[in-house]
Amino acid sequence: MKENQMMDFQNDWKLITVFFSAENPCSSCASTQVNDCILHNLEKLKSVLDFLYRTVPKAFVNLVDSTELTTSSFACQDYSNTSNSDMYQCTCASGHSTLDDNILRWSYQDAWEKLLESEKYDQKDDFTVVPQPSLQEVNLLLGLGRDGFITTSKTQLEALENYYTFMAVGLWNNMLEPVGQKQPYDVKKVLQVRCPSQENPYLFTYRNSKYSSSLETSNTEEASQERIYGTNIPCVDRGPSDTVPVSVHNLKPADIRVIAALGDSLTAGNGAASKPHDVLDVLTQYRGVSWSVGGNENISTVTTLANILREFNPSLIGYSLGTGKQTTANASFNQAVAGDRSEDVPAQVRSLVNRMKNDTRVNLETDWKIITLFIGGNDLCKFCDNPERYSPENYTYNLQTALDMLHEEVPRAFVNLVTLLSIASLRELHTSQNSTCPKLLMRILCPCVLNAKDNSNELKKLIYFNRRYQERTRQLVESGRYDTRDDFTVVMQPFLTNVNMPKTQEGLPDSSYFAPDCFHFSQKSHSQAARALWNNMLEPLGEKTDNQQMEDEIVLKCPNEAEPFLRTYKNSNYTYPNQTQNYGSQLLCEDRSPSSPPATSVHLLKPADVKVIAALGDSLTAGTGISSDHLLDLGTEYRGLSWSIGGDVSLQNVTTLPNIFREFNVEIVGYSTGTGNENSSSAFLNQAVPGAQAEHLPAQARNLLRLMKTDSRINFSGDWKLITVQIGGNDLCNYCKDPDHYSAVNFIRRIQETLDILHKEVPKALVSLVEVMDLLPLRQLFVDTQVQCPTYMADYLCSCVLTGEENSSNLTMVREATKAYQRGIQTLVESGRYDTHENFTVVIQPFLQNPKIPLGQDGRPDLSYFSPDCFHPSQKGHSQFAKALWNAVLQPVDQKADSFDLMADIVLNCPTQNKPFLGTYKNSNYTYPTVGPTNEPIENWGSDLSCSEQTPSSRVPTSVHELQPADIKVIGALGDSLTTAVGAEATDLQTDWRGLSWSIGGDGTLETQTTLPNILKKFNPNLIGFSTGSSKETAGFNVAERGATARNMSAQAHELVELMRSSSKINFKEDWKLITVLVGGNDLCQYCLDKETYSVKKYVKHLQDTLDIFYKELPRGFVNIVEILEISGLRQITASSPGCALTAKNVCPCFLTPEENSSELQEIKRVNRDFQAEALQLINSGRYEGREDFAVVMQPFFRNTLLPLDSNGEPDLSFFAADCFHFSARGYAEMAMALWNNMMEPVGEKQTYNNFTHDRSKLKCPKPEKPFLSTLRNSGFRDSDPNLEKTEPSVPYWAVIVAAVAGVLVGSLLIWAVSRRRAKRHQHMTDTEKNIKMTSM
Repeated sequence: MKENQMMDFQNDWKLITVFFSAENPCSSCASTQVNDCILHNLEKLKSVLDFLYRTVPKAFVNLVDSTELTTSSFACQDYSNTSNSDMYQCTCASGHSTLDDNILRWSYQDAWEKLLESEKYDQKDDFTVVPQPSLQEVNLLLGLGRDGFITTSKTQLEALENYYTFMAVGLWNNMLEPVGQKQPYDVKKVLQVRCPSQENPYLFTYRNSKYSSSLETSNTEEASQERIYGTNIPCVDRGPSDTVPVSVHNLKPADIRVIAALGDSLTAGNGAASKPHDVLDVLTQYRGVSWSVGGNENISTVTTLANILREFNPSLIGYSLGTGKQTTANASFNQAVAGDRSEDVPAQVRSLVNRMKNDTRVNLETDWKIITLFIGGNDLCKFCDNPERYSPENYTYNLQTALDMLHEEVPRAFVNLVTLLSIASLRELHTSQNSTCPKLLMRILCPCVLNAKDNSNELKKLIYFNRRYQERTRQLVESGRYDTRDDFTVVMQPFLTNVNMPKTQEGLPDSSYFAPDCFHFSQKSHSQAARALWNNMLEPLGEKTDNQQMEDEIVLKCPNEAEPFLRTYKNSNYTYPNQTQNYGSQLLCEDRSPSSPPATSVHLLKPADVKVIAALGDSLTAGTGISSDHLLDLGTEYRGLSWSIGGDVSLQNVTTLPNIFREFNVEIVGYSTGTGNENSSSAFLNQAVPGAQAEHLPAQARNLLRLMKTDSRINFSGDWKLITVQIGGNDLCNYCKDPDHYSAVNFIRRIQETLDILHKEVPKALVSLVEVMDLLPLRQLFVDTQVQCPTYMADYLCSCVLTGEENSSNLTMVREATKAYQRGIQTLVESGRYDTHENFTVVIQPFLQNPKIPLGQDGRPDLSYFSPDCFHPSQKGHSQFAKALWNAVLQPVDQKADSFDLMADIVLNCPTQNKPFLGTYKNSNYTYPTVGPTNEPIENWGSDLSCSEQTPSSRVPTSVHELQPADIKVIGALGDSLTTAVGAEATDLQTDWRGLSWSIGGDGTLETQTTLPNILKKFNPNLIGFSTGSSKETAGFNVAERGATARNMSAQAHELVELMRSSSKINFKEDWKLITVLVGGNDLCQYCLDKETYSVKKYVKHLQDTLDIFYKELPRGFVNIVEILEISGLRQITASSPGCALTAKNVCPCFLTPEENSSELQEIKRVNRDFQAEALQLINSGRYEGREDFAVVMQPFFRNTLLPLDSNGEPDLSFFAADCFHFSARGYAEMAMALWNNMMEPVGEKQTYNNFTHDRSKLKCPKPEKPFLSTLRNSGFRDSDPNLEKTEPSVPYWAVIVAAVAGVLVGSLLIWAVSRRRAKRHQHMTDTEKNIKMTSM
C-alpha cells in the first residue's frame, strides 16, 4: 500500500478483511492441552492485528472466521515458523467428534471476541477491528458430495462461484449491522444487498453500535455446582429374589447384576461436572456421573441409576467411572458415543456385546442385565439438512435394528428405551435475555432447532418430527416384537416425553440444569433424570409419568411386597392398545418348514426356501406417500411399508410380502426398510423408482443384478430368489400424449428386455410379474365433486386417465391400451420363453386386472385406502395389496384371481400338504395355449391417411407461418445416399432408388409406399418435383448424391435453385416450395481420417452456406433440416451379423472400427452430439427469420432413434439394406412417417426418436385449429408481428435451443417458467423426451 502510487497511504480510508481459521488438532485431547493450542492460535491472530494497529492509519478491519470454508478440521499449524510446528502438537491420537469440533471452534471465537471487546483496538479514532460472521454449514472445497454438490470440477467451480457470491453479499450486509446483531448466513436463502440508511449511514463499529460488552455482565447468577447431588434411599426391602428368576417379568432390582447404556453425549456425560462458564470443559465426558450408568462415589453424593441399584446389589458391574471416551476402561459398559445419532446405535450394540462377552466378570447367559438406550437429539438437531435421512421412519428403523440385535444376542435383559424429550423447549433458553449461554455455540450444536423462526414451517416440521419420533418409538415397543421370550423385554420409559424447560422462581429458564454450553445436562439434571428413570421403572405400564418436571423435588419410589418387580407389560397386567394404524395380519400356517432336501427346481419351491426377495417398478413399489398425512409429504418414499418388498417392524403390525415370508424364513434378506430413494442402503433390493415407465425397467434390473452379486449377505448362485415386477401405470398415464411411444408393442418389448436380463443372469429365481393395473376405476375419486380429493392434481398425476369426459377418445385409447398391455404380457410369458431350465420361471399375478374401488357407507370412495393425493395407496391399501399378492403367489396358474376388491376381508392362505409350493405353470399342471398362426406377411410399406381437412388455404398464403400441406406446390431435396435411397431394394446397393426416397420419392401411392411426396399428394395431387424410378433423368428436384458430405451442400443448393428457376412447370416466385436437407453421415464416418476437413465447425459452416443460398435466392420456401442421426447404434446392428460387420466397417470406419469404451469411440460420439447441437443452434439463431415467406425448421426425429428389435430381442435387419448401413424400403418408409409427423408437431414438442414399428395408421393429421406446417413462430416461440423486433419475445429463441440440446425435461421447465400458458403442451414435451435413455440408433 505504501508503494502504490494510486493511493495516499496516510490519508485514504482503507477496508481490510482478515480471514482466519479456528483450526486445532487437539479436539480429542485433554482440555488443558487444547487450551494451550487455542491460546497459541490466538497469539498468532493477535500479532497480526497488533501489526495492523501499529502501522496502518485510517483502517476499518473486518475479522472473518473462515473455519467453515477450510478442508481440514482443526489443524494446528504455524505457517510462520515451520521449525516450531511440533511446539503445540497434540500427543493423543484418538478420533474426535463433531461435538469436539464445534466446541473448539466456539471456544476460539469466544476468546478473540473477548479480545476485541476489551477495546484494545478501539483506542484510536482512525482504527477499529470488527468481527463479521461468515458463511455457515458448508465446506467449499470438499462440498457435500452425498447431497450432490461436488461431482465434477465444473460443478465445483460453479459451486465456488455461488458461495463466493453469498460470502460477498453476506459480508457487506453484516458491515451494515450493529455489533451484537450480526447474523451468520448460508446458501439456503437468497440474500438481498442492503443499503446504508439515513439514520445509520455508517459502517458499524463497537463504538457506534453502542455495544455493551459481555465482560461487564454480572457473574453472580448460579449457585456453585460444587454442591452435593446425593439421594436418600427410603426402601426397606432391598433383597434379591429367593432364586435367580427365569422371567424378566419377575425381576427385582437386587437381581440385576450388570448395567449398561447406549446413546449420545447426554449418556456419555459431556460437561456434566464442568464448572460454570467453562465451555471448553464440555469436551470432557464425565461418565462417572451419567444419569443412567455412572458409578462415581455412592448414592449419598452422586445420584445415578447405577448408584441406586448398587444399594440393592453392591456387586453390580458395568457402570462407568471418572472421565473418558467409550473406548477407555473407565467407560466399562457405557458405550454411548458423543455426537452419535440413531443410525450409529447398532455399532454401539456390537461394541457393548463384545465387551460383555470378553469380560470375565459377566456370565452372559445367566446374569440379569439392565440396558438403557436414549438417542435422537442429534437426529433432530440435523433433520432439516436431510429430512429423509432423519425421518421418523428411519429413526424407528435404526432403533429397531439395535433392539433386534440385543433381542437376538443378549439373554436375560431388561431394556429401558427412554423416550426422546421435546427438544423445542431448548429455544426458550436460547432466546432468554438474562442467560449467559453461548448462543452462537448453541446454534452450531443444534441448528435445526434453534435457527428456525417462530411459527415457521421449519419449526412446525421439527415439532411434527419430534412427536413422530415419540409415537413411532411407542408403536415399535407396543408391537410386541420384543416380548417373544420370557427372559427379554423392552420397556418404554416416557418421563421426558413432555418435559418443560426448568424455570427459576422468577419464571425464567434455569441454566443451572445445563452444562456451560447450555445444551448438555449439568450434574443437577443428571441427578434428576436418574431419579425420574428409577421411578418410571417401578411404575406400571399405563401409569408411567410422562411429564416429569426437572425443577420439582423427585422422591425415589420403592418396590413393595405387593409390587416388588421392575414393571413390564406383563406384570402390569397391561394390554398394548390396538394402534389405529396397525395393519398387521395373522398367519395360521402350521407347516413353515423349508424343503428337505433343499429345492433344486423352481417348481418345487416352498415359501421357506426363499432366501432373497427383491422388487422392480414405480412409485407403487417405491412406497410413495404410504404414511403421508398431507400433500407436501408425497415426495417421501416409505419403502419399509411397500406391499411387495417392505420389511418394517413385523407381520403383527405391517402386512407386506417380505413380512409374510419372514414368518417362514426369518433370515430372508433383500427387503427395504424406513424411507429413502432407491440408492439408499435401506432400500436394499427395492430398486423401484417413482415415475418409472417400462423403458426404465432394464436399468433397474441391471442395478438389482449388481446389488445381488456384490452383497455379502447373498449367495448369488445358491440362494433362491423371489423378484416382484409391477409396471405400466405411468405408461398408461402418458399414453394419450404419444400412443406410438407407449404402444403395446413397445411396452411388451421393454418388459421382454427386462425379463431377458433376469432370465440370462439370475440363477434360482421366481419372477412374480404383477399384471398391469387398470387405472380407469380411479376416476371415481376425481369426478365426484363430493369426494375430498385434490382434483387440481389430476392432470399432474395421470392426465390421460383422470381428466377428460367419460367417453373421450383419450379414455378409449387408454382402455384399449390397458387390455393390449395385459394381453401382450400374457402372450410373452405363455410363449415359454422363460421356462427353458428348472431354476427360473416367470409367473403372472393377474389380480390387478380388475380392481374395485372401496366405497364407504355413503356410497362414495373410501379415502382411507389412499394417500392424500387419492392416487397412491395408503398403508391400509398396501396391506390389502400385499395380502392379494401373497395369495396369488400360492394359487395355481389357472386358478389365480383376476380381480381385486380393496375392501375385501382377505385371509392369508397357507401352503397345503397337497400344494406346498409357490404356484408355477408346471406344478399347476397348466399347459400354455398354443400360439395361433402368424399374420400374413406384409406386402408393402404403405400407410393409411384419413385427414378430414386436405384442402389448400382459401387464398395462397403470403406467410410461411400460415402454410398448409395442400399449399405446397413444389418439393425438393438435398443430401447423400440416404436421400438417393441406396438400398431401398435391400440386396441392390449399386442403384439409387430415388423413387422410393423417404423425403422426395414419388413411386407408387401412399397405400403401397410411404414417402413424403406420397403423403403430400393426398393434399395436392399436382405436386411437382418428386423423384421416380432410379435414373437421373427422373430424379426431379432430388439433387442428392451418394457419398456427399456437408461441403457439397452449397453446390447442391445452387443446382436446385437453378433447376427450379428454369423449370417451366412451376412459378418460381409464387409457388410454395418444401425442401428437405439431411447430410452429415459421411462427415462423421470419415471424421477420424481428416478431423480438420470434417470438424464440427466446418460442418456448421457448410450448412450455413447452404441455407444462406436458399434464404437469399429462393422465394416462398419451407426448409426441413433433418437432424443427423446418432450413428453409434449401428455398432449394435453390425455386431449382430458377421457379414454386416465386414461390409459396414468399410462404409463407416470411424464409428465401427474403434474398440468399445475406447477414447476414439468416445470422441466420435461427442462429435456426433456436437453436430446435432451446433446445427440446432444455427437454425434457432434467428439468422433466417427476417423474411415472412421463408422458414428453416429442425426436424429432430433422428436424435434418439430406437433400435428396431425382432421378436427374439435381436436387431431387426429387415429395416436395413445388405450393408447394414443404409435403410431398406421398410426403413425409408419409417423415416418418411417420422418426418411428416415432425412437420405436424409444434417446435418444442417434436418427437426426438423414431419408433421402428409397422403401423399403417401412424401418420398425424393437421389440427383443425392450427392446420399449418409448424414453425418457431406459429409454435409460440416468436412474436406474431415480424416488425416488432424490439418487443420482448414471448419466449426467447434460446429457450428452444436449451430445450433440445440439454434435453427437453430441462427445456420444458425453463419454458414453463417463462410462459405458463403453454404448460400443458410442454408437459408432453417432457414425457416424449424421456426416451433419451433408450437404446439409440
